Amino acid sequence: MNDAILIHDTDDVLVALRDLKKGETVEGITLLEDIPQAHKIARRPLKKGETLHKYGNVIGILTRDVQPGEWIHSDELKTSLSDAPVYHYEKARVSPKEASSRTFLGFPRESGKVGTRNDLLILPTVGCVNGQAHAIRDGFVARHPDMARRVKIASHPYGCSQLGEDHTHTAYLLSGIAHNPNFGGVLALGLGCENNRMETFHPLIADLPSHRLRVLVCQDVEDEIEAGIEKLEELYDFTKGEKRVPCPLSKIALGLKCGGSDGFSGLTANPMLGYVSEVIGGAGGQVALTEVPEMFGAEQSLMNRAKDEETFHRIVGLIENFKAYYAKNGQPCYENPSPGNKDGGITTLEEKSSGCVLKAGHLEVEDVLDYGDSLKAPGLSLLNGPGNDIVASTNCLAAGCNVLCFTTGRGTPFGSLIPTIKIATNHRLAAKKPSWIDFDAEAVLEEGFLPVRDRFLDLLCDIASGKETKAEALGMDQIALFKEGVTL
Repeated sequence: MNDAILIHDTDDVLVALRDLKKGETVEGITLLEDIPQAHKIARRPLKKGETLHKYGNVIGILTRDVQPGEWIHSDELKTSLSDAPVYHYEKARVSPKEASSRTFLGFPRESGKVGTRNDLLILPTVGCVNGQAHAIRDGFVARHPDMARRVKIASHPYGCSQLGEDHTHTAYLLSGIAHNPNFGGVLALGLGCENNRMETFHPLIADLPSHRLRVLVCQDVEDEIEAGIEKLEELYDFTKGEKRVPCPLSKIALGLKCGGSDGFSGLTANPMLGYVSEVIGGAGGQVALTEVPEMFGAEQSLMNRAKDEETFHRIVGLIENFKAYYAKNGQPCYENPSPGNKDGGITTLEEKSSGCVLKAGHLEVEDVLDYGDSLKAPGLSLLNGPGNDIVASTNCLAAGCNVLCFTTGRGTPFGSLIPTIKIATNHRLAAKKPSWIDFDAEAVLEEGFLPVRDRFLDLLCDIASGKETKAEALGMDQIALFKEGVTL
């Protein structure tokens, strides 16, 4: 393997594939300073004020002159993003559909969707009953120890003292979670005096089959713990006899997420996942790409893949509405990447975005979804929401994704309520955190993308068929609901 890589012929930088030392020669360039793994190396003389290219895209503006062999990072580069770019629609090449005969073993639902799990869900309508939810689960699991990892709780702090859109978002996101096909049974658990009261929330979930839904309002009964356990028992009695059956890839609803990125994210894990997305989309499955702020700087490439002009305008609205949210809160739309992203070699938001959108490959954009909307169209849908790991993953959960693929260059123990496959961008992380990481994507640099893609698809089908992810083995299952308004 080489010591550095050129991603695109027009790029002004190489990316270091290992820690490099001053004086080493890489691709004919003598290094003028130490360069950390995954960071950028100038490959030609560059002037202050010039735009810098990586992935064939502009990723920033130079703040000083740079010589070949220099390290380009935060002191040399600033964002090139503006608050109000002008967008246009130029239909781009999209991936040809690739047939796949792969199958997985899943749980068909009455809705036509398929669960990759048959878990029981306790869904608090308000944060005040989170404790009761845990007590109900503990009591039920004491009777059924084999269900310890199969009873999930959608713990959150909201459902009361919220106004306007916040209150609406909470109700619709919780409804979306209840409809996720990975839950064979749902216990909706209310308090009784909250804003998100059962009489207004229940209509949002009343279309669930009656044998898969139970409702309990804690203030209405003397012993809510025992009453909740009994309702879980009723759901369990129905679901325990359900068996997995062979299902095609068209029944995969794939959520895409990256967090704790590094300079390898756009080289290894994200483009590898793009090839996976193309297979799922080509088979008629569904793919959800979220993290709208991490489209800033690469949004035009997504707009050009819109299936038609109406979808193009919906993507423009998605981007502009999120920028308006930033402006309303007095924040620039081009906020810097996190400290961990910077440590990993990412300097500007447009650099992160250029790597982030690669997770969706070159699929055509079929649909644009808001908070709480369910995936409908086969292929790629863009899903409203921020880049925060837990919030973005929860949005995918509420949209109906039955598997989540999470790429990371820095590592995280996080897991959502759906199987969360953690994909390392580099060997170093995979070796250091084997209890967190399910798959090492740096292998693409040695083997090429297609063999690694196929190996990952094998793993994806195994996990969809019931194999535990590392996050599931650790008992990691978190949600976080998006909030932007007033709390009373």
